[in-house]
Amino acid sequence: MSQHPTAIVESTHIGAGTRVWAFVHILPGARIGRDCNLCDHIFIENDVIVGDRVTIKSGVQLWDGITLGDDVFVGPNATFTNDNFPRSKQHQKAVTRTTVKAGASIGANATILPGVTIGERAMVGAATVVTRDVPPDTIVVGNPARIVGYVGTKNSVSAPSRHAPAKSGSTPTNVYNVTLHRLPRAEDLRGQISFGEVSRHIPFAVQRYFLVYGVPGEHVRGEHAHRTLHQFLICVHGSVHAVADDGQTREEFLLNDPTVGLHLPPMVWGVQYQYSSDAVLLVFASDFYDSSDYIRDYDEFLRLAAEVR
Repeated sequence: MSQHPTAIVESTHIGAGTRVWAFVHILPGARIGRDCNLCDHIFIENDVIVGDRVTIKSGVQLWDGITLGDDVFVGPNATFTNDNFPRSKQHQKAVTRTTVKAGASIGANATILPGVTIGERAMVGAATVVTRDVPPDTIVVGNPARIVGYVGTKNSVSAPSRHAPAKSGSTPTNVYNVTLHRLPRAEDLRGQISFGEVSRHIPFAVQRYFLVYGVPGEHVRGEHAHRTLHQFLICVHGSVHAVADDGQTREEFLLNDPTVGLHLPPMVWGVQYQYSSDAVLLVFASDFYDSSDYIRDYDEFLRLAAEVR
């Protein structure tokens, strides 16, 4: 460890290669990992754990109950809290714990409320106020924080990822076995009609359908994969952003046309978000509902996906 002469380091649990800059104060109980960079004017309380290769920029305070995973970045003047109802001279019996998981980044002046978990590799934008858990790999901004994108997607979150075929048919995407479909459409003076035939336009036998609608714009649906189930998504009204992830490649699709369908096969992680206020998402499924077919933990999904690819 290297320490600036003005720094006060009371902890003996500081990893090798960590640099502590001017006017940093670390209390005795704190545990700091290897190869961290603690910039000027940082205060770290006792019940704090900081992983390896963490960068904390100037003006940050880490209070009791804060855990930062490996490779976390905390921007200047980001604010952590650990008490939902603070009162002068009144101390909570147990601090509320907040966790920032490995690889996540927190932008300058962001505020993190007590008890939240910020998932792996998530990106919290500058001045964002985080009031609820942030899923892995998401990009969140605003007050309160809302998801506006996903880290590592092949395409911009504000534009369609690719166009379906001009005529009815399917085209592959960058994600393993995920296909984009153009459904037949007919139009005359009476209006328009779009249709699909099972096993011809929808590439599996349909056993079930469900509709998703009335979703507040900041809410996220999906966030799971299926072991054996196929799904076919059509946004019949409004617009929805859909993310497909095979564990190696992640791609985003803007579904805003009732003649376009997205086929999500088994062992693909799916997320739907940024629903327009009038969005209606129709989903066809290849089997009846079975809770055991769901994979809801992303790390488990990555492990299982690597076994079958």
